[in-house]
Amino acid sequence: MISATFFGFEEPGFANRAASAAPVLGLSETLKVATVISGGAAIADPVHRVTVNARTRGNVINGQLNPGYNNTTSGKSRFFHRTKAESRNINLRTWQHTGRQALYPASMSKYRTSPLATEKMPPGIPYIIGNEAAERFSFYGMKAILAVFMANYLHLMGGSAGNAMNQAAASEKVHLFTSAVYLTPFLGALLCDAFLGKYRTIIYLSLVYCSGHAALALMGITGDASYWLLGGLMLISLGSGGIKPCVSAHVGDQFGKTNSDLLTRAFNFFYFSINVGAFLSTMLTPWLLQWYGPHWAFGVPGVLMALATLLFWMGRKKFVHIPARGGPFFRELFSREGLVAFGKLTIIFFFVAFFWTLFDQTASSWVFQAKDMDRHWLGFEWLPSQIQAINPIFILIFIPLFTFIIYPAINKVFKLTPMRKIAIGLFVMVGGFVIIALAQERIDAGGRPSIAWQVLAYVVLTAAEVMVSIVALEFSYTQAPKAMKSVILALYLGSVSLGNLITAAVNHFIQVPSVVSVVKAPAGGGDVINPGLDGKTGNLDDITFSFDENGKSNVVDFAALAVINEANGILTKSTAAGTFPKTGEGQELISGLRDPWGQPLRYKLRSSTQFRVSSDGADMKEKTMWDVGATVDLKVDEKGGSLFDIFVGSVGIAMPEKTWLDNRKEKLGIGSNSNTDEAEHDRFEIAFFAGGQTKLEGASYFWFFTWLMLGAACCFVLVAKFYKPRAYLQEESSEDDADKEETSLA
Repeated sequence: MISATFFGFEEPGFANRAASAAPVLGLSETLKVATVISGGAAIADPVHRVTVNARTRGNVINGQLNPGYNNTTSGKSRFFHRTKAESRNINLRTWQHTGRQALYPASMSKYRTSPLATEKMPPGIPYIIGNEAAERFSFYGMKAILAVFMANYLHLMGGSAGNAMNQAAASEKVHLFTSAVYLTPFLGALLCDAFLGKYRTIIYLSLVYCSGHAALALMGITGDASYWLLGGLMLISLGSGGIKPCVSAHVGDQFGKTNSDLLTRAFNFFYFSINVGAFLSTMLTPWLLQWYGPHWAFGVPGVLMALATLLFWMGRKKFVHIPARGGPFFRELFSREGLVAFGKLTIIFFFVAFFWTLFDQTASSWVFQAKDMDRHWLGFEWLPSQIQAINPIFILIFIPLFTFIIYPAINKVFKLTPMRKIAIGLFVMVGGFVIIALAQERIDAGGRPSIAWQVLAYVVLTAAEVMVSIVALEFSYTQAPKAMKSVILALYLGSVSLGNLITAAVNHFIQVPSVVSVVKAPAGGGDVINPGLDGKTGNLDDITFSFDENGKSNVVDFAALAVINEANGILTKSTAAGTFPKTGEGQELISGLRDPWGQPLRYKLRSSTQFRVSSDGADMKEKTMWDVGATVDLKVDEKGGSLFDIFVGSVGIAMPEKTWLDNRKEKLGIGSNSNTDEAEHDRFEIAFFAGGQTKLEGASYFWFFTWLMLGAACCFVLVAKFYKPRAYLQEESSEDDADKEETSLA
């Protein structure tokens, strides 16, 4: 009887043949069989867990063996044949045949499990780069329109119009989603490092990712659109977040010590692909949303995610597949070295989180600010959500600029370590938000500043991103122990999650509760009187709401309604050349008016096309849920001539006559408010409110985050001074031509 943990030979004398075949299989370093003793002796290699028991006769085969399949130099193939099923990565087992056995290694893979000892770029990198470009198209395309969709489209996705979401609430939900996306990498890291390995984790979660995009694309087809939105965002956060640490760590796994000098270049290519995908999708999806609606705008990113999954699957035979570590992973994670690395990096990434607190507002507060700016730039009109595309363009320019010019120049003055790059980047980020705050001050004063203000802010913000994000991404890989690459990358991505959670929390706490939130809508619609501050009906603080059969509400009556309408009339009549009075001027115009509680009305100019008039209500306190009033918007025709409008027209494709939003409002019969006359309706859009405003708005909002970032940057300088880095890279294997066939031993 023959017994051995080796390849599946089926001839007598297997042990002798195994001993001679091992070197020509290209496994002389990975698997060493020292000698074979005929007659039943046992030899064990404790390092590689190989045991050979032989009780047979036979001679050593001296012919060359093709390492991949079934050829020998003597032209015979019967002593080594690997079937498709035998090529799978399987555990140690013994198959008995008639008097013989086919025997397998403790772990066998048809994929390479260690980096090539080469000075060239690893062959799997192009597939990773292509996958990342398509996946980032899908994510950033969806994310670019999310805030605008929630505020302006979501309430129109049902059979009838619902209540629109305010900007603070939309921002809160966008950042909660982003936080979830960057929190789930811990789950992905656990799956790939301990159980599935990176490749299988990425493939499985990519399918979850695709299903999330499908849910968004189908939103509004049937059922409550908000549930489709919630389900889709949950699936995307699980899929996108779960693969993030795996893909980044997968890049690093392709490199060994011989070509480790190319790691920075590969991560730059990786980041380059992210921004190519981000630019294309950020330009396209807002245009699709405007003219063709949410189904197309969310559907196209879903198609790109499916393409990303396909590209990654196509590269499976080119990748280095680092096996999941299982028990050793947990031992290294909770070892002294693992805990020390985890703890040190946690402190660093805590301060990096404040960078993301500001940076990711480009998808929320910056978009809402852009609506109030003059967006005609470079010869065409930009949509508010499209301005984000400036960032990836600058990234593509700044990566080589910083790598080959700025960093070498600074290194001539002082050594530019990763910690110093991050510290400088945090301070630069402060400058970006200073520009945005100054632009908002001009908007608050009734101006319509050029979008060039945001472009300048993007220049500064992108410079900060190059010094913080790219450096921290590479730093997190090199500082991670070998079995913890994905976990440490997940920790870095956790800083993005924390940063967005901070932004979401701020936007949550600045929201003033609305009275309608405590009113129960009657079945079938109708009017409801809220008893107000004193809890009793029949008094001045009563507020009346009208609900339709789907639960949409309007404020139709309150004690201060008449004086609010009087103030609106005074202010709208004073409008000259399409502009409203400045805050001080408007306050003077209505200074003689008093609410039912004897308090003066408040006037605030919010932008060149919107003002707000309010009463402090029954509690006579500003910015509480008992405030009542109206916001008045000057109707302005949106300018045409966006980049895609020009392109579509140039190729002879007919554009829709109206935007999707206009068509949808017309279909749902959304008209004027019952408290406005026809003249006002022609020029102005008036919305009455009871509570539901924000405590921190305008320039004050941006200055708050500016000072927060400055404080974090100052603290980081002190922390970075005492950080001692330690780099960990994957070990290389001794490779020969056998590796070209993707055959290796784990």
